[in-house]
Amino acid sequence: MSAKIRKELYEKLKRYGVPISEVIRKALEEEVRRREEKEVREALKRAQEILMKIPPEEIVTAVRSSREER
Repeated sequence: MSAKIRKELYEKLKRYGVPISEVIRKALEEEVRRREEKEVREALKRAQEILMKIPPEEIVTAVRSSREER
């Protein structure tokens, strides 16, 4: 993989001994983590919207029934 950066930035990175590959890898991993978290939050929100439509009594009945089956 390659990326284009300004020559001045590249020179500063080299001057300060910044491990470019490591910084890029960590940034990409962090971006993936943030997007995965966002995806999970959105799925939870959709699930919550669905569950809010179910009467509490029905949920209690389902839980009790599930416990009795064990």
